[in-house]
Amino acid sequence: MSYGIRGGLLRRHRDFRLLWCGETAGKYGASVTGVAMPLVAVSTLDASTFEVGLLSAAAWAPWLIIGLPVGVWVDRLRRRPIMLAAAAVSLVLFAAVPVAAWSGRLSIGLLLAVALLAGTATVFFQTAYTAYLPTILDPDDRPEGNAKLHGSASAAQIAGLGSGGLIAQLAGAVNGMFANAATFLVSLLCLAGIRHREPRVTRTGHRHTSLVGEVREGLRLTACDPWFRTFALFGAASNVALMGYQSIQVVFLVRSVGLTPGVVGALVAATSAGGVAGAFAARRVAHRIGTGRATLLFELGVPSLGLLIPLATGGAGILLFVTGGFSVSAGVVAGNIIKASFLQRYCPPDLLGRLTASTAFLSYGAIPVGALLGGLLGTALGLRTAMALTTAGIPLAALILLFSPIRRARDLPASRRTGSSPRMPESPAALRGE
Repeated sequence: MSYGIRGGLLRRHRDFRLLWCGETAGKYGASVTGVAMPLVAVSTLDASTFEVGLLSAAAWAPWLIIGLPVGVWVDRLRRRPIMLAAAAVSLVLFAAVPVAAWSGRLSIGLLLAVALLAGTATVFFQTAYTAYLPTILDPDDRPEGNAKLHGSASAAQIAGLGSGGLIAQLAGAVNGMFANAATFLVSLLCLAGIRHREPRVTRTGHRHTSLVGEVREGLRLTACDPWFRTFALFGAASNVALMGYQSIQVVFLVRSVGLTPGVVGALVAATSAGGVAGAFAARRVAHRIGTGRATLLFELGVPSLGLLIPLATGGAGILLFVTGGFSVSAGVVAGNIIKASFLQRYCPPDLLGRLTASTAFLSYGAIPVGALLGGLLGTALGLRTAMALTTAGIPLAALILLFSPIRRARDLPASRRTGSSPRMPESPAALRGE
């Protein structure tokens, strides 16, 4: 598969522009929360390192609990109403945090409950969103659309992480949660304005298939296809390492490096700038050297500089954290863009929800494991040692790609006819997410 470089999608496609605006706003709010929530736990509730890791784990645990059946439901129902409902629930949940603080009822238990319920809404939203995006874009527009969405998400993350630290320092960490609540309102308005209407879902091929049967089918399809099996295993291993260090990086920067909340937000935002660079480079590099080779470059080569992160110290030593984090962000975002475009071409549209959930069960389900691992290692071995072990796992996870069919392919297959195993079931697909 190769990429042509086209432009103007935001200008000429109104529905995609609305989806882009809503998703960018949501990523901004989520990034503010990514800084504000741990700071609320650390500075307001004096949470331990393990409790901060548990907080991150709670946000991702729903992928393990309900991820598989949600994929089936998304294939059975129209996707946009699911996204609207999930955004509305998230708005209420995040607005409840400062309200609870004002009434004196804020606690670690409440934060964990909000994280768990908001994570449940995210499972519905993200699964539906992944299946919905290809329905509003032509196949030739999908690489550009994915690049724009991932690039703007990284830019929003930079703004959100930087302003999240400043909001926490100037107005209090709890007030940062209002930023996320407001962005879900923006998402609701943008989704409501999309004119494209999905056709009524018909399930003639699965009319008599049970929920368990369809879940089993999604898992079987993922396991039997060598391409999706590789991405699923890599996604799980990679997310353990990524979340392992990300769940404790705020605590590491505050307690080990000795930085203030405002500086922490600025530093994490600087590392997220790598995502913008990765989004800019992904299609161009893939077009030049091939999607298979570009996948190895972005998932294995570039993120190896993440080994610099645990070496960070005060003063000029913080540049090690920025360099390592920037490289990890660039590699992850670029790799996700290439994979997303590949999977949208390779997977039958009517199976995207179920098969996305099948792989997300592994890749997203590994995230709470990584968060708990980070907290446990930080408590048992110290923050710096925990950061060293978890960042080392990033290039180690990418060895799964190196010892897979991707190593021998210049380009990822454009369709199952050119890339499938002869013994596979008929409709394989999956998706690794970050």
